[in-house]
Amino acid sequence: MSNIILLNGCSSSGKSTIALKLQQLLSEPYQYLSLDQFRDGLPLSHRGLNSPAHTPGAAGLNVVPRLDNGEPVTDIQFGAHGERVLKAMRRTVASFSDLGLHVIVDDLLFKREYLEDYVSVLNPTDVWFIGVHCELAVIKAREAQRQGRFPGTATAHYKQVHQHGCTYDLEVDTTVATPSEVAQIIITRLQSPPQAFSRKKVDLARP
Repeated sequence: MSNIILLNGCSSSGKSTIALKLQQLLSEPYQYLSLDQFRDGLPLSHRGLNSPAHTPGAAGLNVVPRLDNGEPVTDIQFGAHGERVLKAMRRTVASFSDLGLHVIVDDLLFKREYLEDYVSVLNPTDVWFIGVHCELAVIKAREAQRQGRFPGTATAHYKQVHQHGCTYDLEVDTTVATPSEVAQIIITRLQSPPQAFSRKKVDLARP
């Protein structure tokens, strides 16, 4: 039996740091799989910046800065190729699990369909669905210190990634808590069976 810890939260909320701390503290090896890894694996031609429609940049992952009531925000948009990569990522997680390997997943569920796809390809009794939260002011400060981040990236999807119609097995807040403290809370939750994906699978099966 394998365990899957699925961390979902906006960018700069602390998911990757939590994942690395979990790898250090858990007694068994856990493979780390993140959306950033799959994004970075895209050809540069398919990593767009304000790329117009019907171009490779728009077909992959397109970064689109804009103003929202005078505040700079940055949308992350996936085209047809990008959506296939995300679908492949979810099936990569399933493949690791099918081979009996424990996995920590660092993802951003921009659409409800992404969660529903995870539920369809993963064994729900293997998945602990963890919501990672942080106050927006703290996230903005973190984002400003990270190289290569466009202003307002987290702001654009701050609420969006949690609007997927499913309760979590656990929700954590990194505003003040350290990565070690959050990791320990998650490890304690792993001592009890997960429920979120099983409930969601029942909901999806209803006519």
